[in-house]
Amino acid sequence: MSIQGQTYYLQIRPNIPATLNRLEEVSSDMWFSWNAKARMLFRLLDMELWNRTGHNPRLFLRRVSQNRLNDMAADRAFIALYNSVLADYDSYQQDENQWYINTIPSPEAHQVAYFSAEFGLHESLPIYSGGLGILAGDHCKSASDLGLPFTAVGLLYRKGYFTQTIDTHGNQVATYYANHFEDLCVESALDAQNKDLYVSVKLPGRELRLKVWTVNIGHIQMVLLDSDLEENSHEDRTITHQLYGGGIENRIRQEIVLGIGGVRALRAMGIAPTAWHLNEGHAAFVSLERMREYVHNDGLVFDEALDAAAACAIFTTHTPVPAGHDVFPLDMFDHYMGIYADKLGISIERLHAMGHGDFGHGAHGFNQTALATHTSSFQNGVAKLHGEVSSEMFQGMWPDLTPEENPMTSVTNGVHALTWLAQEWISTFDQELGGGWRGHLRDADFWECIHNIPDHLFWSIHQTNKGRMLQYIAEELEEQSIRNGESLQMVKEMTQFFDVRHLVIGFARRFATYKRATLLFNDEKRLLSLLDAIGHPVIFLFAGKAHPADQPGQDLIRQIHQISRKPEFQGRVLMLEGYDMTLSRYMLSGVDVWLNNPRRPMEASGTSGMKAAMNGAPNLSILDGWWPEGYKTANGWVIGGERDIDDDQLRDHEDAASLYHVLSKKIAPLYYQTGDRGYSEGWVHTAKRAMIESIPVFNTERMVAEYTERFYIPASTHGQQMVADKHARAKALAAWKNKVRSAWDAVYLEANTAIPHRNTKQYGDDVCVSVKAHLNGLSADEISVEVLLLRPVGGLHGDYAPSNSLTLKHQGDGVFSADIHPEDTGDFAYRVRVYPTHEDLPHSFAMGLMKYL
Repeated sequence: MSIQGQTYYLQIRPNIPATLNRLEEVSSDMWFSWNAKARMLFRLLDMELWNRTGHNPRLFLRRVSQNRLNDMAADRAFIALYNSVLADYDSYQQDENQWYINTIPSPEAHQVAYFSAEFGLHESLPIYSGGLGILAGDHCKSASDLGLPFTAVGLLYRKGYFTQTIDTHGNQVATYYANHFEDLCVESALDAQNKDLYVSVKLPGRELRLKVWTVNIGHIQMVLLDSDLEENSHEDRTITHQLYGGGIENRIRQEIVLGIGGVRALRAMGIAPTAWHLNEGHAAFVSLERMREYVHNDGLVFDEALDAAAACAIFTTHTPVPAGHDVFPLDMFDHYMGIYADKLGISIERLHAMGHGDFGHGAHGFNQTALATHTSSFQNGVAKLHGEVSSEMFQGMWPDLTPEENPMTSVTNGVHALTWLAQEWISTFDQELGGGWRGHLRDADFWECIHNIPDHLFWSIHQTNKGRMLQYIAEELEEQSIRNGESLQMVKEMTQFFDVRHLVIGFARRFATYKRATLLFNDEKRLLSLLDAIGHPVIFLFAGKAHPADQPGQDLIRQIHQISRKPEFQGRVLMLEGYDMTLSRYMLSGVDVWLNNPRRPMEASGTSGMKAAMNGAPNLSILDGWWPEGYKTANGWVIGGERDIDDDQLRDHEDAASLYHVLSKKIAPLYYQTGDRGYSEGWVHTAKRAMIESIPVFNTERMVAEYTERFYIPASTHGQQMVADKHARAKALAAWKNKVRSAWDAVYLEANTAIPHRNTKQYGDDVCVSVKAHLNGLSADEISVEVLLLRPVGGLHGDYAPSNSLTLKHQGDGVFSADIHPEDTGDFAYRVRVYPTHEDLPHSFAMGLMKYL
C-alpha cells in the first residue's frame, strides 16, 4: 500500500553558542581546507555528520545537533582547540610579513587575475575534475600564503563533475548531483547598492545574464560565474551545469562565460588586474574581450589593442596531447564570436587567423590554444620536459625559429604542501623539526633534517597512514558490494591481504589511454610468476575516472576490474571507485609506492607523484613529466629510459619488461628486507629521500614565487608601460611591427667577404665574419645580426648544436662584422642570421621572424 500526498521538507538550523560564534567565520573561508586543526574542530563535533556532509563545514553547521553544540561549548579541551584555531586564523589573516610584500618592489602596483575552467580547493566545493583543477586550487592557496594581490576567476557549476561508481561488470557509471549553492562556501558578490551583482554577455540573438559569486581563500578571492538563472532560457541555464559537459557547443558557451563574462565581472567589482594569467586555452576569450575594451573605450585600432593586451598576458599550456586543445568549427565560432570581428574593426578572416594553429590535429577550425598564444607575451609548459615538448608542438606559431629558441618556456608544477601532507606528518614535523618548518618550504638544505627523525618513528607514522587507508578502502568496497548486490564474502576475498606489513603500490589518476593504466598487465603470466616468486603479498590499488565521452578510457577501467575478479589476481589487484580528493588523500599518504607509467613524453607534469613523494611514498615512474627533474637515484625508481620509441606496441613491451624487472629485483626485495626491527632500514632511507627531494622543490610556494618573479611582475610592469601616455608605446610597437612585416620578405644577408665553406685556424687566431644586410627600408637599429656558434654533438658524424651567439656590430652602409674567438680548440660551425628587435618585445625572437645567410 502506497501513501498518497505531498511530502514537505523542513530544516531546523541550530543556534551557534556564543562561545563558538566564530565557527561560521571559519567555515566561510577556504583556509580551513589547508588547516588540519580547523577541520578537526568539525570532526570532533560529529564525525559521522562530517563525513555525511562531504566535509562541507557550512552544510555541517546547518545540520549539527543543537545538543551536541551546547555540550562541546562547555568542553574545555574542545574550547582550547577552538581558540587555537582562531589564533592561527587571525595570525594568518593579519600577517604583514609575507614573501610578496618583502620581496617585490612597489608591491601595490600589481594585481594578478588567474582564469581557469576548474578549481580543486576542497571536495566540499566540487568545481573540479582532476589534475588541472587541483593544480589551480593549489596555485590559489600558495598565492594566499605568499600574499599576492591575486583574484581567481572561474565558473560555479550547478552539477560540477560527475560522481563515479563501478557496477558488477566494471562499467563506469557517471552520476551528476546538483549543488545547492546556499550550502557551499560561496557568497553573492554585491554591487555598489549592496545588491546581488550580475553581468551579461552576448549570445546569438540574446543576452545571457550571469550571477557573480565570490569565494574567500585566505588573503585572496575567487570570482565565479553562474548562468542558472530564471531569466535565462532553459538551454542557457544549463551552460554552467556540468564541467566539460554538454558537447562542443556548450563548451564554447562556457568559454565565453569564463573569458568575456570573467573580465566583465572583474570590471563590475572594481578589480583592475595588471597581469592576466590564462590557465589553459579555455580562458583565451579573455584576450578578445580586453582587446574589445581597448578598441571601444580607448580608440585603439586592432594591432594596437593586440599589443596592449598581450603585453601583460601569460598563457600556460598543460597538455602535449592534441585532444587537450579546444578547437571549434569555424561556422560555430562565427555564430558565437563573429561579432568580435566588427567590434575589433577587422575582417572575419583576420579574426580566424588569431585562432589558426596546428597542435597535432591539423590546422582546421578555431583553436583556443593558438588564440591564447597569439594574445600573450609569456607562454610556458609545466615541467622542463613538457616545455621542450611544447616548444616542438608550438613550432608552427614561430615557424622561422627552432624549437630550442622559440618563446615557449616552462615552470615546473608543484603541490600545496599543507594541503597534501598527511596530518600525522605535519604533527611530526612540528615535534621533530620545530614549528618553523613552514617557513623553509623552499630551503633544500633544511629538509635534510628529515634524516634526524628516528627510523622507527618514521615507519610507524607511515604504517598508521597505511592502516587508515586500508580500513577506508575496505569500508568503501563493502558499500560498493552491497549496492551492486554482491556478497560480503567477495569483499573478504578482495581484502584478504590487507595488512600494513604488505607492500602496497598505488596508481590513481585520470584514465586516459596515454597514461597506460593497464601496462602492468601487458604480460599477465609473467606478472603472476614474478608475484609468486616474491614470496610475499603485493597489492596494487587502481583508481581514477575516465571522461564520460572517453570510451577507450572507460574500457581500461573495465579491464582492470575484470582482472581483479580473476581468482589468481583476487586480493592482489583492486579497481576502486569514486576517485575524488578524499580517496586521493588516503592513497597518497598510505601507499608504499606510487606508480606512473605514461607514454613518454605525453605526461605534462604528474603532480600526484609529487604528493605521494611528500608523504614518503617513492615513485616508480617513466622518466616523463616531473620525474626527470625529481629522480635522484636514491628517492625512487625508473621504468625504461629516455629513449622515445615510435612503435607503441614495442614501447609497451619494453616498458612492461622494465616494470617487472624493477618490481621483482629492486622494490620487493628492498621492502621485505626486514631485520630484527620489523622494517627495512633501506626502505625507510628511500622513503626519507623521497620526502627530502620533493618537499622543497615541488611545492606551489616555489612555483607561484617563480611565476611571480618571471612572469607576473614583468608582465604587469610592461603592460602598464605600454598603456601609459595614452597607450603611446603600444601604438609605437604596433606601427613598428607593421613596418617590419611589410619589409621583411625583401630582407636578406650576403657575405661581405668570401667565407670559405670549410676553414682551419690556429688557436688564438681571429675569425672575422662580415656580412652585408639588405634591410629594405629598415634601419640598422631595428634589426640584430648575429653569428650563432655551434659545436658537434652525437659523435664524429653527428649534428651540430648551438653553443652561444655573438652580435655583429654595424660598421655602416649595412655592413655588420665581428671577430669570433672560440673558447677552445676543436671543430666548430657557425651561421649568420638577422631578426627584428625592439625594446618592447617580451622575447628576443617574439615576432618569430628570422633569416639566415
